[in-house]
Amino acid sequence: MNLVIRPADDGVDAESAAIGGLPEKGTSRVVMMRSPEALLENFRCVGVRTTKLSEDYSPAFQVCLPYRGVFVWRVGDEDVVGDANQVLFVAGGEGFRVHQPQSEPYAELIITPNPNVLAELVGSSPALLKQHPHFRRRSRRADPALQRRVAQFLNSKRRRWSDPLADDEVAVELLRGALQGADGRPLPSRATRRFTERSKEFLHAHLSDQIRLSDVAQAVGVSATYLTDLFGRVEGVTLHRYLTQLRLSRAMIELPHANDLTALALRLGFSSHSHFTAAFRRAFGETPSRFRADARRQQ
Repeated sequence: MNLVIRPADDGVDAESAAIGGLPEKGTSRVVMMRSPEALLENFRCVGVRTTKLSEDYSPAFQVCLPYRGVFVWRVGDEDVVGDANQVLFVAGGEGFRVHQPQSEPYAELIITPNPNVLAELVGSSPALLKQHPHFRRRSRRADPALQRRVAQFLNSKRRRWSDPLADDEVAVELLRGALQGADGRPLPSRATRRFTERSKEFLHAHLSDQIRLSDVAQAVGVSATYLTDLFGRVEGVTLHRYLTQLRLSRAMIELPHANDLTALALRLGFSSHSHFTAAFRRAFGETPSRFRADARRQQ
């Protein structure tokens, strides 16, 4: 599993890269869109768990949008958790290592933008992209609107027809959504980042469970009061809201293929169908059943 750009497999139909089309085991990387503005690929990993960090390298700047599962990305001595609540920013020419702490399926949409398009969107020049706050911080929190846009894109690409102009605009809009909201907060210390990343790993490991603040704090190795303050300052949201957003993001990926919404809600950690529906409506402005119906019409 890695983020590095490599020759694309244009021989694979985009339909096989659909949300529900995870490989039986191993990894796959499929081109979903190729335009002058950006290359968009769907990377998926199933049934693979690595405890040893594998070295890798990306020659190009990339913006990665995880939408399922979790992995740990290490650049130098800094760990960054990749999950559906994060946008990851890979600086071209920078070595890194990755590992997947859990055996659950992991998937992400990888965008390799035209350097000039990327520079224009961040208000910089290609030569100064590494100095931009996003690429210095390496990640930022994805908002529900961006998560919804990613899920809609993945589902819509199951269709066999494509319009070049529409594709070009979608590529730019996905990039704009990923890059918007420059983060003016100071870079957290290495120790602070380590605590928040461990917290995210714990939330993923217990995504379907009913957990307490003390459970997370004990796993991370700090007090509950310290953890709530630290996580809020770094991520800008509470632990509970972060966990809820993870569950809702997973729901959007699974909804087009789910027939029993109550079973899906319970499996994702919601207490009931009504709890799930209320949370989904608050985040995305529509009910799960409406989202599912729209997604199925596009298939």
